[in-house]
Amino acid sequence: MKELIYNARVITPWRVLEKGWVLWEGEKILSVGSGDGLPPCDRATDAAGDYVSPGFIDIHTHGAGGHDFMDAEPLGFIAAARAHLEHGTTTIVPTTVSSTNEKLIPVLRAFDEAKKLEEEGKNNGATLWGLHLEGPYFNLENRGAMDPRYVRDPDMDEVAETLASTDKIVRWSVAPELDGAMEMGRMLAERGIVASIGHTMAVYEDTMAAIENGYSLCTHLYSAMSGVRRINAFRHAGVIETAFLTDGLDVEIIADGCHLPQSLLKLIYKEKGPAHIALITDSMRAAGQDVTESILGGKEGGLPVIVEDGVAKLPDRTAFAGSIATADRLVRVMWAQSGAPIEDVIRMITQTPARIMGMKNKGRLAAGCDADIVRFDGNVTVKTVIKGGKTEFSA
Repeated sequence: MKELIYNARVITPWRVLEKGWVLWEGEKILSVGSGDGLPPCDRATDAAGDYVSPGFIDIHTHGAGGHDFMDAEPLGFIAAARAHLEHGTTTIVPTTVSSTNEKLIPVLRAFDEAKKLEEEGKNNGATLWGLHLEGPYFNLENRGAMDPRYVRDPDMDEVAETLASTDKIVRWSVAPELDGAMEMGRMLAERGIVASIGHTMAVYEDTMAAIENGYSLCTHLYSAMSGVRRINAFRHAGVIETAFLTDGLDVEIIADGCHLPQSLLKLIYKEKGPAHIALITDSMRAAGQDVTESILGGKEGGLPVIVEDGVAKLPDRTAFAGSIATADRLVRVMWAQSGAPIEDVIRMITQTPARIMGMKNKGRLAAGCDADIVRFDGNVTVKTVIKGGKTEFSA
């Protein structure tokens, strides 16, 4: 059946088509256009002037709706995916936190089970693209909210064991200055896994070496990341400055209005541009919930956190502990604060993360792409979410 949404501001995401329309059949988009001459279809929906964009893509989330992926519960993956979908996200990359392999392996198995449920048509939430392992190979000095009991240098035998446990790992965040990090970067690159720089005290030279050894992305720029500092009285550029200097190095940012002030959102947009910025939630289980206390990581052994001021914090308030944002909030904040036009903001949460993660048919409204579509109004209030050509949410 051919379906059409029309009378929309269609974001392609290179431009906005006034009086635009999108036609799809099954799981694929057939055509995109604008004007009064609409293509024939079996069912048409008037968007009444709302925005229509590709479904949002979140490549760094730890959970939502009361579920954390470290709970190692297959149905928890599905429930968190549903919570994200209701805010416009049609694809997610579930993310772990630093732990032991004894705690991590059950999470990998739970994800495998969740993917089986998805293949059976039992996931009415965002598509589970693959796993992002955040840690445990981080710099203890810049661990952020990561549990210091688990933060350590890369152990290549342990890395090999993890990689042998599943073929669903698509990304791994590592501090590149650690012993073994270069070898690990090469190993990940050989397997087509995105190697990302995170929770690091690396200087310019470390970062450039990392790029030459397979690393291509910065994990939540500015958050748990080195900037200019003195070493033996001399100033050294950190990962932040290296990211600005290196055009080919992609960055992700938590644009929730808390992790980064407006000035830095403007700076990042000016220096990196929408082609190299991915908006991420870095959300934990409290995303989409009205709570004041929560847990970062698994229910068993996770870190207690407080939720206030629109963000999760460590109980002593010394650091944030992941966001409680959903993707619509990222779009709303970035649009209002960075000076970017809506088509650039949407590119940062659709096409750019899709390219970074190798999602060839996602992130664009174009013929042949997946029919993942979101409709929202001028306040970025999500009204309709279509995943794989099927309406999964309607407000």
